[in-house]
Amino acid sequence: MSTRRPARQIIIRPVITEESVEQLQQGKYTFVVDAKATKPEIKAAIKEIFNVDVARVNTMNYRGKRRRVRFQWGRRPDWKKAIVTLAEGQEIREFFEEIVS
Repeated sequence: MSTRRPARQIIIRPVITEESVEQLQQGKYTFVVDAKATKPEIKAAIKEIFNVDVARVNTMNYRGKRRRVRFQWGRRPDWKKAIVTLAEGQEIREFFEEIVS
């Protein structure tokens, strides 16, 4: 049996880029999520935090880029992005209100 994680541990932060702002008009919201989170967990977390109905969740895994700091090579951390499509007539205002207006 798996223990349910708190929603705030699954959804880390919103992604604010040109592409994600353009997708807001289509009802798609982009978030950085925990790398081990599944689509049903992400859907439940969005519903719990923002009290909206989620129609669909798409996820993408990203590998961290290699970076050099002086004489050593390192890597940025790997991360996961989720694009959440809301049901018709639903919207999230908390993070995205100033961007859309």
